Amino acid sequence: MTLTFLFAWLILGGLLAWLAGRWNKEAPRWISLGFMIVHLIVSVRLWISFLTNKGLTLAQGEWFLMEKSPWIPQWGIQYFLAVDGLSILLIVLTSFLGLLAVACSWKGIQERVGFFFFNLLWILAGISGVFMALDLFLFYFFWEIMLIPLYFLIGIWGHSNRIYATIKFFIFTQASGLFMLISILALYFIHGSQTGHYTFDYVELLGTQVSPKIAFWLMLGFFLGFGVKLPAVPVHTWLPDAHTEAPTAGSVVLAGLVLKAGAYGFIRFLMPLFPQAGKEFAMVAMILGIIGIIYAAMVAFAQNDLKRLVAYTSVSHMGFVLLGVFAWNQLALQGAVMIILSHGLSTGALFILVGDIYDRLHTRDMDKLGGLWSVTPRLGGFGMVFALASLGLPGLANFVGEFLVLLGVYQVSVPIAALATLGFIASTIYSLWMIQKTFFGKNVNEWKMPDATPREISIYAALVVALLWLGLFPNTVLRTSRQALKNLQQITSQYFQGSKEATTNPSVEELNKSRSNYGGLE
Repeated sequence: MTLTFLFAWLILGGLLAWLAGRWNKEAPRWISLGFMIVHLIVSVRLWISFLTNKGLTLAQGEWFLMEKSPWIPQWGIQYFLAVDGLSILLIVLTSFLGLLAVACSWKGIQERVGFFFFNLLWILAGISGVFMALDLFLFYFFWEIMLIPLYFLIGIWGHSNRIYATIKFFIFTQASGLFMLISILALYFIHGSQTGHYTFDYVELLGTQVSPKIAFWLMLGFFLGFGVKLPAVPVHTWLPDAHTEAPTAGSVVLAGLVLKAGAYGFIRFLMPLFPQAGKEFAMVAMILGIIGIIYAAMVAFAQNDLKRLVAYTSVSHMGFVLLGVFAWNQLALQGAVMIILSHGLSTGALFILVGDIYDRLHTRDMDKLGGLWSVTPRLGGFGMVFALASLGLPGLANFVGEFLVLLGVYQVSVPIAALATLGFIASTIYSLWMIQKTFFGKNVNEWKMPDATPREISIYAALVVALLWLGLFPNTVLRTSRQALKNLQQITSQYFQGSKEATTNPSVEELNKSRSNYGGLE
């Protein structure tokens, strides 16, 4: 029951934190911290078990762990949880960032503390379920569980314009989720009419014969549901507002995990369920990715609000994920997975840093900041590392993912790969400009504030270690996700060129002969 534990444990922790908050403000913090530490230990043990057992060689249709039983059998709904290498990486990311979200809320949340941590842990429970659910009804159930507690988190503990941001977030995500639900139900009825067996089972729904026209519309329903969460341009406008108004923990979870649910949905569900429609739509999706990379970077550079700037960088980085998914080759997909992980760490780190600065100065206006390095050199040093990670400095995690995506996209479209490289230039400009405006120059307002505390240093140090580890030793992640991605490619191989890559493991000699295809990384 390990998989059930991974979300049920957080549900229990949230309830206990809420109840404890009625008598003591400190108890919910310690309860949440303890539950997240246990969750992280279980997740990491699961990952280690995957690496040391048969997890690296799972064949198509096999799962490393699976829990399956009837739930509502008369409607073909099952309790179906399963994980492979891709799922395990995202579960570990959820545990790690969830723990940091609890830690960074230690001092900032002083009102309704128990209810705050209840909502935070329930968001994490819903996200964990999304990464494990393989019954589409159950998947949608977890998908919606994320929405309501995040609504409360922003609406109650957010900043001055939180009501507007919350309603906008709710409308965008709820409406797009309904489009996805319509596509799920249509696929359910089409499969049932063909086979006489009505089911939401992901494995059984793979390969359902759908006319190309209908499949295209069903694919668009999934694309809208996942694209809003990612978010892809032009359905991204809810994100900067939600980030700007959310409390620090809300921004960390939103950028580091909720957005990644959309990316995961593209990889796990949209392309395998609708390979032909996905192939036909690939060029449009990649163009949207390019627009997102360049447009969001330009808008980020135009921001004065430090948190809003970081929010737009998320839209830009997620454009690389969109490119990687719809290029749909091994290099691009592994690059997309690396960006999912590295962006969660680097952008989550920047949001925590911005939140700590705001707690001290009560402003995020970069025109009012400046000269903070001389006042808080430790904050400045960590901020520099996180900005360098965000711009894709070699040796840090983001570079590996973006470089692999570019190599993969180059095999599909040279012009799109060339345009995508502009993202490196743009991210360098806005990242260094952000650091310059915040930490360097003259301290015109004569800011005086305490430097990073031991608690904050512990949070930053954990993030720096993770970014360095992924940047210098990415092969652990690449090995973990490789077979899962190959299995997904096998499902769609007849529709995509280069399907041989999805079905065979190239030898070392082949890799040495064709390093441009594999980058010499595997």
